[in-house]
Amino acid sequence: MRPVFVQFRCSPGKTYEVADAIYDREIVSELYSTSGDYDLLAKVYVPEDQDVGRYLSDSLFDIPHIVRTLTTMTFKAF
Repeated sequence: MRPVFVQFRCSPGKTYEVADAIYDREIVSELYSTSGDYDLLAKVYVPEDQDVGRYLSDSLFDIPHIVRTLTTMTFKAF
């Protein structure tokens, strides 16, 4: 499994609704409310045999009221 972080910008007033929908998908290991340009930060473990973009798109990005996302890939440092 490869850890990937995804930030979500939500429509005004819809952050809790988006967070509930994300949790309902049972795909994130951690989900946080954040300050700054994005409203939510999720840690997702993507199976090694899956394409990250397709996996996230098929699993999360169709949730209503997501305005923008930012995906950060991780790599083993040592």
